[in-house]
Amino acid sequence: MTDALTETLDDEIVELGEITGSLGFLLRMAQLRAFDYFFQTLGEHDLRPGEFTVLWVIGLNPGLRQGTIARRLHIKPAHMTKLIQRLSAAGWVTRTVPQDDRRSVRLALTGEGEAFVARYRDGFLHAHLAERSNLAPDDAEHLIALLRRYSGLEGAGT
Repeated sequence: MTDALTETLDDEIVELGEITGSLGFLLRMAQLRAFDYFFQTLGEHDLRPGEFTVLWVIGLNPGLRQGTIARRLHIKPAHMTKLIQRLSAAGWVTRTVPQDDRRSVRLALTGEGEAFVARYRDGFLHAHLAERSNLAPDDAEHLIALLRRYSGLEGAGT
């Protein structure tokens, strides 16, 4: 017997049951779907969605402390350090240690990083538009508003 809680994959029936009512499960499934398009569009650069997001945020906030960006994006400090090392090694990010606080690091895009973000900005933003492809425009805006509220980003700049 199949119903709305059953999905057909590769000619096999997969019962999902009540897990389809789990916000965490649904968010993860939505994330996987959204990332598929990102990798189709920008995957050739061996770049992950979170890395481009960090480049984007640094570009909008040059000189911001690495820890501030990590906290805002909920990236663990150790992971953020590795991520910034990778972006720095690629030539996209510069790190500066301020004289007044030797424990912190301020980040900015290099000229190459600015050019990279500018070159792939439309592809990145188009990936976000493609995420909405199965939703009517009003539904997409409503979902975005709900997710902003749920994630604590309600009122955040667009």
